[in-house]
Amino acid sequence: MTPLAALFTALGAALGLMSLVWVVSVRNRDVSLVDRWWGPGFALAAWVWVFTLQAAQPRGLLLATLVTIWGVRLGWHIHSRNRSHGEDVRYTAMRNNSPQSFWWTSLITVFWLQGVLLWTVALPLFGAMRPEAPRELQLLDWLGVLVWGVGFGFEAIGDAQLAAFKRDPANRGKVMDRGLWRYTRHPNYFGDATLWWGLGLFALSTPGAWWTLVGPALITTLLLRVSGVSLLEKSMSKRPGYAEYVARTSAFFPLPPKRS
Repeated sequence: MTPLAALFTALGAALGLMSLVWVVSVRNRDVSLVDRWWGPGFALAAWVWVFTLQAAQPRGLLLATLVTIWGVRLGWHIHSRNRSHGEDVRYTAMRNNSPQSFWWTSLITVFWLQGVLLWTVALPLFGAMRPEAPRELQLLDWLGVLVWGVGFGFEAIGDAQLAAFKRDPANRGKVMDRGLWRYTRHPNYFGDATLWWGLGLFALSTPGAWWTLVGPALITTLLLRVSGVSLLEKSMSKRPGYAEYVARTSAFFPLPPKRS
């Protein structure tokens, strides 16, 4: 299969997965299901490229494994967090704006949109697996693994610390400012962006694949300006103690807390 055909085969796989999740969401009246399949969708794209680009070599297999570890963990975390909470208020608001047509418009405006977005973010994997890419691990690849590990650690540990904090009834209504959350208000989002820049380093070992860094740039922009930091900050702004937390804690990049 040609690289161009492989590129769009992964897009078709992502859209196909999201279409199946849409069918289930219509039956359950819960568009939030799309969030649970965001991470696993990346794993699907990675393995499609492993086989269509004949990249079942050390670099390709390592890349696909790293993405699968991250994607499955993220999917399970979101499932565990949301399974008893019903549909996310963001999607409920969209549903209420067009109650008669949302069941089918959500396929395009939510599910296919996320399919296109995840395919775009995943482009460094395509760049790193192209036929002209080296098959053995390069120095940049090892650096990429290190950066991926830092990002994965921030995301996984941050999620675990927040989940433990919320399970304690004594913390109800309080602001989480412990562990990694002491150094950044969004360690999970920082970790997510960081690990994708780590995976992007793999692509730089392939001649001419620098353009695939549009993927990490896109996910960083989304997390900072669209669906991550800015959205959550808006919803948290009126919580008691949050203004003080904002004043002393970095929004994204981990930094020592400021003194009062």
